Amino acid sequence: MKSGEQSASTRSAKAETTKAAILASARRVFAERGYEGAGLRGIAEGAGVTAMMVNRYFGSKEGLFGEVVADSMRDPVILSAENLAAPDIARAFAGALIGLTGRDADPLDGFLILFRSTSSPVAAKIARERIAVAHQVAAERAVGGEHAAERAAILLSLVAGVQMMRQMLQLDPLVTASPELLTNLLAPVIAAILNLEKAC
Repeated sequence: MKSGEQSASTRSAKAETTKAAILASARRVFAERGYEGAGLRGIAEGAGVTAMMVNRYFGSKEGLFGEVVADSMRDPVILSAENLAAPDIARAFAGALIGLTGRDADPLDGFLILFRSTSSPVAAKIARERIAVAHQVAAERAVGGEHAAERAAILLSLVAGVQMMRQMLQLDPLVTASPELLTNLLAPVIAAILNLEKAC
């Protein structure tokens, strides 16, 4: 490899490392403070760069937020490939949802980012657009059939509602009940949304 090629490769690797550090810092800050409370300077400090560098890589706070939301959706927990391939999809979805919202489980940063940011019209629009091309599409494939878009949106709303009530607000019956009971109660609801012939 020629020296020019090597230096270009080194610069590219450094750029990717810097971009990843900014994204990681932004995920932490947006999860802690929401869109309105997050500042580019604080995000930059967390990544060990300047605010100018953040703008260089992502263009604006809006652009960075969009990338963070998309990044948080890359590895879904409920709509994972494993759950989508499960013989009992409704029960797999229910078990995953109850598992990730347990008393000792940390809220997913992607959920916290949305939970703490949707009061901002700008953030809500960005989140809506990202959800539409990620979770909504995956959920529509999972439910299939008639009114797939609407039923998929209801499924996503159910997931978000359980996350909020069980994990964020800690509604007592949802916190004190056994995971098995909650999974047993939730699976038929999900099965109905999925329009399966036999509820779990």
